[in-house]
Amino acid sequence: MKKTIGFITIFLIMLVLSACGSSDDSSSEGSGNEDASGSQEEQSLWAQIQEEGVLVVGTEGTYAPYTFHNEEDELTGYDVEVAKEIGKRLDLEVQFEETKWDSMFAGLNNERFDMIANQVGIKPEREEKYSFSTPYTYTSAVLVAQEGNDDIQSFEDLEGATSAQSLTSNYGDIAREYGAEIESVEGFNPAMELLANGRADATVNDRLSVLDFLNTRGENAGVEIVDREEDASESAMMFRQGNPELVEAVSGALDEMKEDGTLKEISMEWFNEDVSVK
Repeated sequence: MKKTIGFITIFLIMLVLSACGSSDDSSSEGSGNEDASGSQEEQSLWAQIQEEGVLVVGTEGTYAPYTFHNEEDELTGYDVEVAKEIGKRLDLEVQFEETKWDSMFAGLNNERFDMIANQVGIKPEREEKYSFSTPYTYTSAVLVAQEGNDDIQSFEDLEGATSAQSLTSNYGDIAREYGAEIESVEGFNPAMELLANGRADATVNDRLSVLDFLNTRGENAGVEIVDREEDASESAMMFRQGNPELVEAVSGALDEMKEDGTLKEISMEWFNEDVSVK
């Protein structure tokens, strides 16, 4: 009798343990399914842009003829029109966020915008940190000095001279390479103003921007191109790394624009020459 009672007791204990085990397993499985359904892959930037229908573009707004305000205070320029055409082909609204050049990279890093359209030159050190589209502008660096300044006639004359430059631009790097002392400015127009006022000896800058400045100011420009580098630099749209789908989409739109002649048309409108090819 005692043995029978003992067996019954053991059997009941096993049933209880089995029930508890099943309950724990069921609870654990349910929790796992809940986690799986609750966690979703993070949406890519390109997918977010497509969903919202807006491409946010960082630009300077003070860099004629690429990105500036016209007499009606409308943002326009070569880069602005290229970015708008990209948006049109990707079926996106383009929203421009204006910022100073030296704050532009930080704005991209902080996700204030998705892309930069501001004649950003492709450089190895930038390619380590950012992604670039296919190039859409080819230009060269020129040395600009006050009219009649016989002391600045070539890049070699920059040794010890003061050159007005944006600190993070390609052209500032060139001025440093020739031994210039850099006077920091925030964009093209301030550089030309410092030069015209005699507060800087020279500036190294984009040939096309300088030609536009000289054509606009005419005899009142007070400055002149005294030297030019032959090597062409490439400019492209710039992005944060890790967004290959967005880069591919923008590059695809630019390639289409080159193939059908639209990019050449925009270029001819602003420069009277095709700056989209070498």
